[in-house]
Amino acid sequence: MQRTLCSDLPAATPGEPVRLQGWVHRRRELAALTFLVVRDRSGLAQVVVRGGEVPPEETTVEVVGTATANAQAPGGIEVTDPVIVPLTEPAATPPIELWRPTVAAGLPTMLDHAPVTWRHPVQRARWELAAASVRGFRATLDAAGFTEIQTPKFVASATESGANVFEVDYFGRPAYLAQSPQFYKQQLVGVFERVYEVGPVFRAEPHDTVRHLAEYVSLDAELGFIEDHRDVLRVLRDVVAGMVDAVHELAGPAVERSGAQVPVVPEEIPVLHFRDALRMVGAPEDEPDLAPEHERALGAWALETHGSDFVAIEGYPMVKRPFYTHAQPDDPRWSNSFDLLFRGLELVTGGQRLHRPSDYHAAIRARGEDPAAYAPYLSAFEHGMPPHGGFAIGLERWTARLTGVANIREVTLFPRDLHRLTP
Repeated sequence: MQRTLCSDLPAATPGEPVRLQGWVHRRRELAALTFLVVRDRSGLAQVVVRGGEVPPEETTVEVVGTATANAQAPGGIEVTDPVIVPLTEPAATPPIELWRPTVAAGLPTMLDHAPVTWRHPVQRARWELAAASVRGFRATLDAAGFTEIQTPKFVASATESGANVFEVDYFGRPAYLAQSPQFYKQQLVGVFERVYEVGPVFRAEPHDTVRHLAEYVSLDAELGFIEDHRDVLRVLRDVVAGMVDAVHELAGPAVERSGAQVPVVPEEIPVLHFRDALRMVGAPEDEPDLAPEHERALGAWALETHGSDFVAIEGYPMVKRPFYTHAQPDDPRWSNSFDLLFRGLELVTGGQRLHRPSDYHAAIRARGEDPAAYAPYLSAFEHGMPPHGGFAIGLERWTARLTGVANIREVTLFPRDLHRLTP
């Protein structure tokens, strides 16, 4: 007999035999019978047990019984006359009551017991949203002629100026965990024109906040033959819309279980220049970056003025951007780069890159460094590189904003930060 998923049980013909496999989600013992709720990857199913022992919650079981109509059961069908076979030893009591509709445990409990607490349907729904978003990211870029790449995570030098790196012993010589695939994805524009990657990045910055992690999933893209950073922003807009479409198409039940507020992506994302953004939030005109409270204020402005959950801030000061960033042609104080804010939180950094070797040499020397230190990276530009740019989306920040959680760790499977290296 083939296995029937819980979600498929309502389609079973009453009276026919069915075979479920999953976890004992909940037991409700009454005087004459026990209602057993079985959970698998697709949902829940009700089993009616008359007499006999029922394995404890979270034990994996196989249930063979008869599909029976019952208007009170999920989907109108339950399983009766079951034969229940445990597939493992009786499960230990879980750290939280997984059958409750909401999670009441504190964050430390959730993180300490993540392999089990992620089983809660609401908690699991959060990652289902993330997984659907990644599928939308890939599908949108595949359709636009991008090639998926995988780049090294052991690197010989830092990628992002000013960011700390994790140093590791690489066969007796120093190496670092990659802060981003930036150098490699630029080099591969010279091969494929349009590339993207989904992978981990590592930042040894001592941030102990609700929005920072030491390791996170980065959705990177880079494309050649652009005019400026606005071309990059247009592709980003389509990517975010594709992620939203995938959430609706692939994770509708997860949206409902998690209470996610899925945004509507405008046809054109509102754009503010950095200097205008500073003026709008009342910040000093020589401020080099936006503070979190500035981002929140700009997000509120975009929603009130444009009805948009998104706003792009372009023209960040060159002193705040990495050396490979292209300057604004008519005023080199500003950059052809942007941050995309989603509901008042920085979600994406992107922009136009330098592509002429002479510009790279000048930019590196201007920062007091020797271009020779970047020789493997710069070699690609010596052999012809088109004008190009790209962006990177933080997956966990995206999911946190979708679900409205207070801490990014709530949507990270096994977060790594200043204090946590397990589980």
